Amino acid sequence: MLANAAPKLLGVTTTRREQILETAAGLFAQHGFHGVSIADLGAACGFSGPALYKHFRGKQAILSEMLVSISEELLREGRARVRAAEDDHAALVSLIAWHVDFAIDHKPLIVVQDRDWSALPLEAREKVRETQRKYVDVWVKVLRKLRPELSGPQGQATVHAAFGLINSTPHSALVSDDAMREILNPMALRALLG
Repeated sequence: MLANAAPKLLGVTTTRREQILETAAGLFAQHGFHGVSIADLGAACGFSGPALYKHFRGKQAILSEMLVSISEELLREGRARVRAAEDDHAALVSLIAWHVDFAIDHKPLIVVQDRDWSALPLEAREKVRETQRKYVDVWVKVLRKLRPELSGPQGQATVHAAFGLINSTPHSALVSDDAMREILNPMALRALLG
């Protein structure tokens, strides 16, 4: 049986379905999508593997919901932060803080997204790509207001580079999460503003 190191997926776990997603994120991050069986996942959740089929069609459905839902959450929260900000600089600072917090609090999801992307069914992959493009666009619109000299492609490249910096958190366990926030927030802001 595989060890369970399940993180909180998107807040407090309240349903069996959310428990499965949370547990799967930890297991997939540790062992890879193909290294975790339905039996392993069921045992980590405290029930038989076949009981998972009451909630999901299979492992791919779990992976799909996991990555689609986190992409949708990033987009929803990103848009909300821009709407709530008093100006473009405050919006960028808030977007960075949100993404840094997300990356630090959900390291397994970043590992799963990077490593197990190819295991996603095509429909889910397209949904994740579309949602993530919209999320990048939220950032690019704010960034180009602050840096009007950037073309659209330059803005996209800059935002993607900042995401690479922030999403490196699963590989930077040298300091505490709070210390990492103190490093990443100003570093990402400087990188984006040039």
